[in-house]
Amino acid sequence: MLELLNVNPNSGEPIYRQLHDQIVRLIVGGQLHPEEILPSVRHLAEHLAVNPMTVSRAMQQLAEQGWIERRRGQPSRIAARTPANNTSGGSLLAPQLTALVEQARQLGVDYDQLQILLEQFWNKNSGN
Repeated sequence: MLELLNVNPNSGEPIYRQLHDQIVRLIVGGQLHPEEILPSVRHLAEHLAVNPMTVSRAMQQLAEQGWIERRRGQPSRIAARTPANNTSGGSLLAPQLTALVEQARQLGVDYDQLQILLEQFWNKNSGN
């Protein structure tokens, strides 16, 4: 799991938010499964070269939102999917898609051109 996580300290987005969002995407995308044990806060912090309090903040938010389960003295685990955390990949992409459509309109790129560009990038980045 650690190899799937990375943070960019130069990003305008806080590191705890980057970590939170990446873990949610891994859960929704099926790379992390219910009951799967997560690395410790200390281990994650060492791997990402960030402050353990930053990782702890991300984990606390994940627990509060029902994505993970934390029990004292036990490792954190991915929570079972419930209606409360049954988010789709498409809904997680909504903010980026909204920004993409707004930028395309500002640049004068029409729907057909955008669709062609998206297909080209999809194929280029999926190895097809």
